Amino acid sequence: MSYLLQSLENENLKENAPDLRVGDTVKVHNRIVEGNNERVQVFQGTVIGLAGSGPSESVTVRKIGAHGVGVERVFRLHSPRVEKIEVVRGGKVRRAKLYFLRDRVGKKARLKQERR
Repeated sequence: MSYLLQSLENENLKENAPDLRVGDTVKVHNRIVEGNNERVQVFQGTVIGLAGSGPSESVTVRKIGAHGVGVERVFRLHSPRVEKIEVVRGGKVRRAKLYFLRDRVGKKARLKQERR
């Protein structure tokens, strides 16, 4: 029975999944449904955590919104709602989770750029 479930899950995996790392600044193109209309909304921020594997793989992205309010969203990488993920720039970090960025504001919240 588990073989059947695994084969169904593997059918829904995206082949063009980007190589994401913690600390990267990314643009997530997310499809949003409002009534009968569908549009793509871009969410740009820093990857502060990666979780899961296979079809349940997810990425947590944090950005600073209006009036300095931090906004975090969790995106499933293989979700049909996520159209594409672009890596804008790489970040040089030494942690698996960047939760310390939640307490930092302004220039202290910046990460060094990593060349790839």
